[in-house]
Amino acid sequence: MKKLVLAACIAASIAGGSAQAAQGRVPEGIPSLDHVFVIMMENHAYGQVAGNPQAPFINAMMAKANVAKNYFAIAHPSLTNYLEVVGGSNFNNLSDQYPDWHNAACLPNIAPGRPTNTDSPSTGLICPIYGRGNDAATPALDMTMNETSAPPLANLDGVRSIPGSNNIDGITIADQLVRAGKSWKSYQEGLPEIGADGVNVSDGFYSAGGKNAAGVNVTSNFAALSTPGNPVSADNIVYLYAVKHNPFVYFKSVQEGNEPELSMRRVASFEGQHGLYADLKAGTVPNFSFIAPNQCNDMHGRGNGTAFCNYDADDNGTQTGLNPSLILQGDLALQRIVTAIKASKVWEERRSAIVILWDENDYSTHTSNQVVTIVDTNYGTHRTASTKYYNHYSLTKSLESAFNLPCLNHACDANVDVMADLFKQ
Repeated sequence: MKKLVLAACIAASIAGGSAQAAQGRVPEGIPSLDHVFVIMMENHAYGQVAGNPQAPFINAMMAKANVAKNYFAIAHPSLTNYLEVVGGSNFNNLSDQYPDWHNAACLPNIAPGRPTNTDSPSTGLICPIYGRGNDAATPALDMTMNETSAPPLANLDGVRSIPGSNNIDGITIADQLVRAGKSWKSYQEGLPEIGADGVNVSDGFYSAGGKNAAGVNVTSNFAALSTPGNPVSADNIVYLYAVKHNPFVYFKSVQEGNEPELSMRRVASFEGQHGLYADLKAGTVPNFSFIAPNQCNDMHGRGNGTAFCNYDADDNGTQTGLNPSLILQGDLALQRIVTAIKASKVWEERRSAIVILWDENDYSTHTSNQVVTIVDTNYGTHRTASTKYYNHYSLTKSLESAFNLPCLNHACDANVDVMADLFKQ
């Protein structure tokens, strides 16, 4: 009983201390924007995408829009980078673990003294993130075990490192936007009709996950579907939607949804009445759109999908060993999304930007964590090839500057610059 009381007191203290923690002044350098579309692709280093003949649309954009030629993902694995883009921190998580949905009994992992979440060894589900606390340091070289390759792995450029902070605010840019009277939405391709609550993976129809807000276990009844001649199980789901690519739902504010504008209602699929394409056609997209194609369209790949979606045979940081159809499918998927954005009246009527980037280099031991990042605007300068050093925190800071929001967490670090040359008027 004493332990439970102590945990409750600590949790209350964390929650009470979160207001304005780790937020600084509004960054300068980016023009005010009405709409920003961030499209997150997966698991390929700069040299695997730039100049790849299977990615003609992407490379045409790199030539016509603005491109960051010295931009780096921060660490590994995927979820870590997604959190860093939208929240300016890894929130003491270096894993792709699923959320511990709606578990009010567990302290957030940023609470002082809590161990860092990892995949190897597995530390289990991630408690809903909130409050104020610590995150994990990012060394230049990662010496820990991982999913696919032996250490060491390069974080950032393999030279720079980022110390951990004990002043981390457990929120994302979504919280900031709502506080400022602006809007956001997370568009997730392959999300099932039931929505994102409690869903860990889905093929758009069948899902597997944890418990949603109503306490209902989000798993399809595969036993009822299985027959002696046609046995099926959760293993048969092609993981098109993956919660690890939907960072907002790891946060208590979104999971609990006490504010409609900061809740699961702001997460939608690409299709459907309130999906990405319907919103673009109607001109009702929010100020900030976070867009995640499914894992066959974002170049991640799946082992139990079609041959077009197979994993790369050898992800060694070069174009040798890549699955060419996976690259082409991602290129075509991006072309469809960007074309739809530019056909929307929003693109014609308001000052907007599209940012396309990759989350990380997928554990490649032969390259730094450099990734392609493209900024396309409906205003200002184009064909800029920036050689300035940027990373995911630079993007966070640039988004906050564009929306007149305070810098958040590591986006406030003095050595993090806004991407002014890529967004300039």
